[in-house]
Amino acid sequence: MRLQVKGKNVEVSDPIKRYAEEKLRKLERHLHDLTQVELELAVERNPSIAEDHIAEATVWTKGPVLRAREAATDHKASIDQLVDKLTRQAQRYREKRRDRRPARAANNHNAEGAHMADTDLQIVKSKQFDMKPMSAEDAVLQLELVGHDFYVFRSADSGDVNVVYRRNDGGYGLIEPS
Repeated sequence: MRLQVKGKNVEVSDPIKRYAEEKLRKLERHLHDLTQVELELAVERNPSIAEDHIAEATVWTKGPVLRAREAATDHKASIDQLVDKLTRQAQRYREKRRDRRPARAANNHNAEGAHMADTDLQIVKSKQFDMKPMSAEDAVLQLELVGHDFYVFRSADSGDVNVVYRRNDGGYGLIEPS
């Protein structure tokens, strides 16, 4: 893991850097694909804010990028809270990856889709259809015929998969890959 500690409106001392490194190394237990951590420590200049020591981190993995921000009365406390928050995010990420693997395997055998344990990412139906090459204008006509909000088609001009959709203003939009 590469750790970079920066200060904003504050000089970061060596003891604080060592403390942050010691605490952030705990993330390696949860994220085996951890590559880089960037920690920014700051002090708010507003005297009415009691919790003015801020720790903000960005954690790069081979999968998602995790981010967290915490404020406390001193930097050690804000780093502790930050590491707790990042640990919870890392555990959630690992659980989602673990829960998704069987669902993908089940999806290969079940044409109706996979029911995953995580309701945020739940696929309730899977559909397959032939895509005949057509123009965007023909796709809009098909969109109107089926009565949906969007229509996926293969462009007769480029051969790419495109999408036409009904806009809120009553017009139509076209999404094409670049």
